[in-house]
Amino acid sequence: MRRRLLSVAAAMAVSMVAACATLPEDPEDRAEAEAVNDPLEPTNRAIYDVNMFLDSNVAEPVAQAYHDTMPDWLRLAIHNLLANLQEPYTAGHDLLQGNPAAAADALGRFFINSTFGALGTRDVVAESGGAKRHKTDMGVTFAVWGVDEGPYLMLPFFGPSSLRDGAARVADYFAEPSGAIFASQGLGVINNVNMGLDTLDTRTEHLDALKEIRRTSIDEYAAIRSLYRQFRAASIQASENGQRDTRASQPGPAAGGAASTPTPPAPASSTASETPATKPQEVEGHGTATPKDDEVKPSAVEFIDHPRK
Repeated sequence: MRRRLLSVAAAMAVSMVAACATLPEDPEDRAEAEAVNDPLEPTNRAIYDVNMFLDSNVAEPVAQAYHDTMPDWLRLAIHNLLANLQEPYTAGHDLLQGNPAAAADALGRFFINSTFGALGTRDVVAESGGAKRHKTDMGVTFAVWGVDEGPYLMLPFFGPSSLRDGAARVADYFAEPSGAIFASQGLGVINNVNMGLDTLDTRTEHLDALKEIRRTSIDEYAAIRSLYRQFRAASIQASENGQRDTRASQPGPAAGGAASTPTPPAPASSTASETPATKPQEVEGHGTATPKDDEVKPSAVEFIDHPRK
């Protein structure tokens, strides 16, 4: 199922890029589209409308029911378990990005939480003051290697992306280690369950944040686009900084020992306020079972950007 969705999204991405002639003819509209790196905006908006229809009528009601009926402790345990399964994948990309210390943190977290954290359902490493969880993926690796972002894309089912991140998403499907292990043992159904649970967990985590975006944004599409580009820029910057913000706290004076926490930007309310992010910031989601300070939080649109493999 996931392979078919990826094939459909990839095929549409290729056709969208080939349709660059759809750039607006009006000089001002064309200049604005180029400034936000969205030359395919008319097509992207049409796909966004379909995605949001599916989200409003399927994903959001299911996530809300999950949030309302499942105990907080169980949702948090599932979240931690899913996050723990991603640590080896994260470590691999840390190495590809030239961050061996971050890779060691991710692998250490995986082994310790799997052993002493009830198979990863508890994050005992962060709870004891150790390294916090960080996220990275193939798109960030491509960016660190110097691959150009390419035009902004709105992919069917998967949501906001770019040409670079869309290609990385396909590559990620084959690169995720736990998925490859399960598939090689004839346990592909575990991958499908994992993907379904992760999609549900991520969508539930951002229930309140997405409702707020829809309530306050004059142009919802432009707000999502701006948030997505800020999130990706922040992910790339974190990699280039060696994921230092997630390292374990070191003893020393309070003034210099703790990493500062970036202030989340307010959701964009119109296209006029949207500019390419030169100073990327993180945007935290809401609606979680309990606050998870052990984790570097993604953009509020991660539920449609989430690179599950």
